[in-house]
Amino acid sequence: MKVKVNSMTDRYVLMNPGPVVVDDTVRRAACGPDMCHREPEFANLMLRVAGKLTRVCGGEDGYASVVFTGSGTAALEAMLASVVPPGGKLLVIENGHYGERLAKIAAVHRIPHRICSFGWAAPYDLARIEQALADDPDITHLAMVHHETSTGMLNPVGEVGRLAASYGKSLMVDAISSLGGELLDVRKDHIDWCAGTANKCLEGLPGISFVCAPRDRLEELAQVPPRSFYLNLFGQYAAMYHHGEPPFTPAVPAFLALDAALDLLLAEGVEGRHARYAALAAQLRAGLAELGFRFLLPSELSSATLTAVYLPEGLEYSDLHDKLKAEGFVIYAGQDNLRQKIFRLANMGRITAADIERFLDVLRLILQELRSARQGISR
Repeated sequence: MKVKVNSMTDRYVLMNPGPVVVDDTVRRAACGPDMCHREPEFANLMLRVAGKLTRVCGGEDGYASVVFTGSGTAALEAMLASVVPPGGKLLVIENGHYGERLAKIAAVHRIPHRICSFGWAAPYDLARIEQALADDPDITHLAMVHHETSTGMLNPVGEVGRLAASYGKSLMVDAISSLGGELLDVRKDHIDWCAGTANKCLEGLPGISFVCAPRDRLEELAQVPPRSFYLNLFGQYAAMYHHGEPPFTPAVPAFLALDAALDLLLAEGVEGRHARYAALAAQLRAGLAELGFRFLLPSELSSATLTAVYLPEGLEYSDLHDKLKAEGFVIYAGQDNLRQKIFRLANMGRITAADIERFLDVLRLILQELRSARQGISR
């Protein structure tokens, strides 16, 4: 029954929320031709990728995507550090690890901010967010996480966007683990600044992240003193769109892979990919419930891409992880205060219904084995 994962023909089923299992065309694209980043060939690739990213975000005309070589956190930090001007103030909305991280980034850059916290795995209370805006007229920007990957919570980005717009505030969204897999539209949802990454629901390879925003907002950043040299959003934008080349050496293979991945996404459509992921999540959750597992969140609050599951009593995460990995499945631990309580299962990437079925079969056998071992010890 053991699955040996030791050659290019074997495959781990990555049930961690990125990096993900990618299509073979994406993997092959990364092995494309060597390319100098100061030549027209790369400029064309860079702007082509940026244009496709903008389409995925729903931006189209009047919007642009600014692409960084770095993980999703690079784009997120570039967005937060570059957008809030001197004299501005940020309202951070948090209900999990990644919301807390927004506040930590703001603090590192000494950006004035206040926090509207709901606690881990607790849904937003829009009345409380509105009250925070009403109480503090100095707030100029809001920041939120769309998919809070620490719990699987999908936060109401459209409702927050409409609220921010009604108060004349600018909304920044961490869409790192939602873009491409959840329904999001920067225009309809009133998102001014949207940070994303290649290696989650876009199904590309790690190394590329980006910020999508209206072009006029990006041009206005010329008046905001930069807080970072490398993660300078206007500097990166000006290099790409004014000068036609990146300011620093980019991850060329990751660009080639992302170009191919975006073609697959645009052909499938964001709605189609969301439907595929939702079907996999439903299959996974139904099977887990049948095995007696309990979930951290009710289905109506959960994303279509990640399920947070309570560990059964007496079962250590390390035991479960190691036995599943030996069978070709990689799962993910809980974070921070949930580390000893839950594990997480993502269904992003090129995971199939057959993968989910086999995972549930393997999990069933592992649970039987572990329970039999515990019963033997108790005797």
